[in-house]
Amino acid sequence: MLIIGAGAAGLMCAIAAGQRGRRVLVVDHANKVGKKILMSGGGRCNFTNLGVTPASYLSANPHFAKSALARYTPSDFIALVEKHRIAYHEKELGQLFCDDSSKQIVRMLLDECQQAGVRIETSCGVERVRRSQEGFSVITARGEVHAESLVVASGGLSIPSMGASGLGYDIARQHGHAVLPVRAGLVPLTLSGKHQEHYQDLAGVALPAVEASVGKRSFRAGMLFTHRGISGPAILQISSYWHAGDDLRIDLLPDQEAAAWLSAQRVARPAAELKNVLADVLPKRLAQRLCELWFESRPMRQYREAELANIGAQLHDWPMVASGTEGYRTAEVTLGGVDTDGLSSSTMQSKLVPGLFFIGEVVDVTGWLGGYNFQWAWASGQAAGEVV
Repeated sequence: MLIIGAGAAGLMCAIAAGQRGRRVLVVDHANKVGKKILMSGGGRCNFTNLGVTPASYLSANPHFAKSALARYTPSDFIALVEKHRIAYHEKELGQLFCDDSSKQIVRMLLDECQQAGVRIETSCGVERVRRSQEGFSVITARGEVHAESLVVASGGLSIPSMGASGLGYDIARQHGHAVLPVRAGLVPLTLSGKHQEHYQDLAGVALPAVEASVGKRSFRAGMLFTHRGISGPAILQISSYWHAGDDLRIDLLPDQEAAAWLSAQRVARPAAELKNVLADVLPKRLAQRLCELWFESRPMRQYREAELANIGAQLHDWPMVASGTEGYRTAEVTLGGVDTDGLSSSTMQSKLVPGLFFIGEVVDVTGWLGGYNFQWAWASGQAAGEVV
């Protein structure tokens, strides 16, 4: 069998298949395996999340991921990590990271591949795929490979500087599969015009906790102003649900009842100006900018109760007019991809072409920020590896 892609999903599939006695060749056009693993989590690899559920994933078919995720859980991958004596910790919100380095996860996977007899060829791009009597004939940079089964684990379009390409989508279309529209996910949002002018000099200003909302979906985490717009975990999370023209709202003080707090401050600090009061709970530069643009900064005793209630309401429902995203250049994942209607949810095998499998990011299953996409890679790779 042949696996295209030596990332998380491809290596996981190779291990599972190799352990069953299958002859496995993994090819990848990159010069080393697991590049996304190596860069993830600031170099410490957020390898899974204790809170994984199917509801943590976006897909045109929200039920598709249930089978694979139920059969290979975070506990299963944690057991593998512990088997290799890799120290790890929970950072926040169920996110598990290596204590030391993401290189340990790649080494673990490579060791497992070696023990399972898996052969890996890097710097080996795929030029053509076609059906053959043996199953599949694949022309690579190092010659033609014949395989009974073909697993496409080539990833999506995110981070093209690491070699991301649309190869997997091309293979899917070639074999009659629908590919749903793709776009950047878990990505910073950009501002333009007066909205960018209002905030661009706040680049580097961070808020430890906001709640970003689009429609009924909201995420609470940190936020960061950038030269071109906004980023940080809350923004990356909500970006997967945001489309151009959507109304994006930010609760700047999710831990406060802002109106009541402002009213109490008026009593406790009547001479203090609003901008200085707000600077106690918001970054000083942001507090000043809000007062410059929207709230006239006066001594607290000069505000009526109704004015403070209105200011409080705006702080909880701040409009942020995004114009777009930073695109695949900085996106952590690709939304959309190979339509799950054409795949078996239990094996990841094509319903149209026996012996053809699609796993990982190339499939229309995209997780939240925080280890969810790695868990999908492990689970979908394992599902295919058990039967391929």
